[in-house]
Amino acid sequence: MTHGLQWARSLVFIILMYAAMVPYALFYLPWAILSRDGALAAAHGWCRVVKWMAGWLIGLHIEIRGTPPTDEVIVAAKHQSFLDIILIYSAVPRGKFIMKRELIYTPILGQYALRVGSVPVRRGKRAEAVKKMVDDVIAGRAEPGQLVVYPQGTRIAPGVRAPYKMGTFALYEASGLPVVPVACNVGVFWPKRGIYRKPGTAIVEFLPRIEQGLSQEAFLQRLESEIEERSDALAREAGFAV
Repeated sequence: MTHGLQWARSLVFIILMYAAMVPYALFYLPWAILSRDGALAAAHGWCRVVKWMAGWLIGLHIEIRGTPPTDEVIVAAKHQSFLDIILIYSAVPRGKFIMKRELIYTPILGQYALRVGSVPVRRGKRAEAVKKMVDDVIAGRAEPGQLVVYPQGTRIAPGVRAPYKMGTFALYEASGLPVVPVACNVGVFWPKRGIYRKPGTAIVEFLPRIEQGLSQEAFLQRLESEIEERSDALAREAGFAV
């Protein structure tokens, strides 16, 4: 397949992917208004159709490795593009995110993200948002499920190093919940910016959970080493030179 044809297929895929949000949002809207379960069903349905379209339209196939958690945990994930959000969410039953506050103004996506229990974060005020989330978890106000956080705070391209921030440890320490690290190679195929999507196999891998009891230094060191080493290995598996 030529680069030009793959670019055209990628453009069509992106258009269809976002267009598909509308019928899912409208169909599930009455249920979503009444119950969080309706919003979760809509989000999972949309994730399934995106994965299906990616396979037949752009030749991008999906593989989920490891054991996705079904209990109440913190999922600390490598973030390389929008695709890892879709894949992680599709793999867990009751996912919710700490997300940029600007996203709540995104049509459909923002409103459904709030309905499933995601917590918006102000730019530059991440510590304030983490404190609120910790307070909600302790007080029992937060919806139960799998809380997905991105320890580096933003999308990072494969092979690029960026620091792991304190927020994940604050949640780990205050909530009493285990943390499930997640590695991926999705940025090799679906970059942070641009239209072009490469064919291949995008992998998200759930790693062994980190139980309670570690110090801040030990926790962050283990989290970073496990996610980065495994993400690099998955990138090399996809033919990317780390």
